[in-house]
This record gives sequence, C-alpha cells and structure tokens, in this order.
Amino acid sequence: MHRKDLMVEDLRHLYEILGLSVHEAESSTGFTVHYLQDTFKDLPYTSPPFRPDYFSFLFIKDAFGKYTIDDKSFSVEPKTVYFTNPGNYRVFEWHKLTDTCLITFNEAFLKEYVHADIFNQFSFLLTEIVEPQTLTENQFEVIEKMYRLIYEQHISNSPFKAQITGNLTVALLLKIKEYFFQDYNPIYEGNRSSLIVKTFKRNLENHFRELITGKTDKQFRAQDYAELQALHVNYLSNVISTKTGKTISAWIADKTITEAKVLLQNPQLSIKEIAVMLGFSEAPHFSNYFKKNTAQSPGEYRKTHINHTS
Repeated sequence: MHRKDLMVEDLRHLYEILGLSVHEAESSTGFTVHYLQDTFKDLPYTSPPFRPDYFSFLFIKDAFGKYTIDDKSFSVEPKTVYFTNPGNYRVFEWHKLTDTCLITFNEAFLKEYVHADIFNQFSFLLTEIVEPQTLTENQFEVIEKMYRLIYEQHISNSPFKAQITGNLTVALLLKIKEYFFQDYNPIYEGNRSSLIVKTFKRNLENHFRELITGKTDKQFRAQDYAELQALHVNYLSNVISTKTGKTISAWIADKTITEAKVLLQNPQLSIKEIAVMLGFSEAPHFSNYFKKNTAQSPGEYRKTHINHTS
C-alpha cells in the first residue's frame, strides 16, 4: 500500500504509540489477552494507520465500529470474530465498546506453546484477509467461555501459565477451525498479488522446516524465493513490500530469529548445533547475526529465558 503507516512490533509498541496504558499489553512470551473496554475509555476513537507484526483475534460480544484491512472495510458488530495476521495495513474505529476481547500472539509463541507445525495444522493463519465471521448465539457462548478461561489463566500466578495458555489456545483455534475453516485453503483465495504473498509465506515456512529437519543446509535468499514462483526477483520484492510493508530480507530475518529463539529454549541443543540447523556455516556468524537483530547474544537470550521460566 502506498501509505506512510507505522510498523508495530507488538501490542505494547502500538499502545505506546497511541498513548494508551501498556499494562494489558505486557508480554514476555509473545501473547496478550485483554478486554478493550478497559483500555479505550474515550469514544469514539480512530487509530492511525499501522501494520502489526503479530497475529490477533478480536471477539466482539457487544461493540460497534469499523475495521479497515488493506483496501477493505468491515463493520464491527456483536457476535463476530475478526482475525488478522502480520503485515496488513489497518485502521480501527470504535464507536461503542461494552464487551470485546482482544488476543494477540506472535509466531514464536505459536511454535513453542501451540503447535510446532502451526501453519499446516491451522492453514487459515496464513491468509491475508479473513472476512469477519458471525457466530450463532450458541457458538459465541462456547467461544466466550474459552477466551475468558484463557484470560483467567493469563493473569494468574501459575508457573505453568504460558503452557496452559498455549494449550487453551490450541482448543480455541480448533473450535474456530471447526466452525469456519474445515475445508479452508488460503492458497486459493484472493487476487494475484495475494496469491504471491501467501505462496511466499508458505515457501518461507517450508524452507525453514527443511533447514531444521536437516533436509537442506542452504539458506534461501530473495532470488531463491522468486525462482520458486517463476518470478523476477524485483517483481516479487515489490509485491511483498507493497502488500506487507516488509522486505523479503526482513521476512527472512524475522523468521530466522523466531526459529532461533525457539531452538535456544531447548537446552539439549548447543549454539553451534542451532547455527548449523539454521544454515549458518559458522557459529560466530550466527551469534553476530542474532545479536544484530535482537541486541542479545544467543547465550544471553538463552540465559534470560531459562531464568524467566525456571
């Protein structure tokens, strides 16, 4: 999109930009859940355009407003569910907020606490734009019980709350899949540009799966992803940047760091082994790359994570 919109790393980052309380957006695992009526007190409210780098589910029990994703606008109405994934341009408007729950999570949370092969298990997470889904009264009651339980666990003091929240999120995603997406395949949805983006995301996921399982030791670059779709690399780069707000190299870097963080949380793997699994010929190269993108060395990240979860 040809807009000067904000790239938002996580919900805390967004709320800081908007001048809102960040307490509900605090997260050490990449997962947040809170009720929007507790955050947006002064209505009506319209956000600036932004592009989030996280997934989100919005459960509307009682609210009215408007949600814009790329060039499509949807009315916010009661008993609806909205799903959005990273990279889309969006603006939200709130005219009434009585009972609405927002859940956000990043890919690292999905990989560690939900399902290692998340995008095959839940293919609808790959799509660019999912139309708002309207539930029956009974369906919404089921979904509401689930997200309220997730909220209760998330604010608890349980030492296992991340794992419990992850398992409850699996149940929630399965129920949403049952209601709306049993036969869904995002590859067959949308226009040519949407297809290119979705295919790129799937190819990115598949390539890293092959790296981690040892089926290949070659790191793909933009040219490799272009060749997989028989496209000129400049054309692919333009489509990805325009549609998602991120370059191909940024997508690759984010994916590399996400997978590295998940692997670093396995104490059985040495940093050298992780470097090889991610296609780095030398461990120092991997360490420098990780520190450049996170401001921490792999060892520092691992120590922080172990201290946090122990």
